[in-house]
Amino acid sequence: MKTNEIFPKGQKATENFTGDTWVQMLTVDGRNFDAMSYNVTFAAGSRTDWHSHPGGQILYCITGEGRYQEKGKPAQRLKVGDVVEIKPDVVHWHGAAPDKEFVHLGISTQLSKGPATWYGAVTDEEYMVLDK
Repeated sequence: MKTNEIFPKGQKATENFTGDTWVQMLTVDGRNFDAMSYNVTFAAGSRTDWHSHPGGQILYCITGEGRYQEKGKPAQRLKVGDVVEIKPDVVHWHGAAPDKEFVHLGISTQLSKGPATWYGAVTDEEYMVLDK
């Protein structure tokens, strides 16, 4: 672990991401808290696929610069200290800026409503709209 990391980088993600991304699960007790939390590190240019959470998701931006977009809305820049509240069933993606690493803490809420649904990769064209 680097000295500037708060949590371990975790394991490299192998599904539902474009580019190099690492995930470290922090809490997974869905029975008592109906939530799970995780640290996600995105290499520059990496991102999630389009997805939604039936119980919603919260992102806390920790380091670097990121991107977030809800389907049908413009993408937005994310910076350290930003908090993104994603309502249940909103289709979205998030990841790093093209030239900067990005780390966020995520919380998936209301796990009893079911797991995330994945809809496929964010195209390079969709990803780069904000930086044109």
